[in-house]
Amino acid sequence: MTGAATDNLSNEALAQAVQQGDAAALHVLVVRHHAPLFGFLYRLTGGDRALAEDLVQETMVRLLRGIGSYDGKRPFKPWLYQIGVNVARDYYKQAEMRHTASDNGEISLMTAPERPETAVIQQQTIQAAVTAVAHLPLQQREALLLRYVEELSLAEIADVLDIPVGTVKSRLSLALKRLRAAMTEAWSGL
Repeated sequence: MTGAATDNLSNEALAQAVQQGDAAALHVLVVRHHAPLFGFLYRLTGGDRALAEDLVQETMVRLLRGIGSYDGKRPFKPWLYQIGVNVARDYYKQAEMRHTASDNGEISLMTAPERPETAVIQQQTIQAAVTAVAHLPLQQREALLLRYVEELSLAEIADVLDIPVGTVKSRLSLALKRLRAAMTEAWSGL
């Protein structure tokens, strides 16, 4: 297939073309999903850019290895993100470590506030939210990011994480409860 022809195909059609050995379709899938997958894994790892890039690369390798088992009737994005989640889980299991929040200073405000003290408060609030998300247990952080950042449905999240929808709801509820408590504590300190 030509580049222009593959650019207009759905993810599912591209994945099926890759199963047939179409390198152009693989290129389009990788280009289409690299940045969003990186963003998801970056947030999942608490802002560790190098680790997120490594996890994206490993996800793409596993995508290529496992494309033969992809069922074209299943939505591609949840299938890909399931691979990414599994790669991240494998990393944490193999490293036998728990990630702590990263203070890398990469959070920036989208608009400049009118007063300097407002900027400080906004920056502290954003940093508190990033830190609170980074301190969530991995299972809750996965569900939260898939729902509110990647905008997957509850059923798609259940598919990605290989858990029942009720468990997704529970993890989201617990994550939101922890975030509310952490943000209440952070706001009381401002």
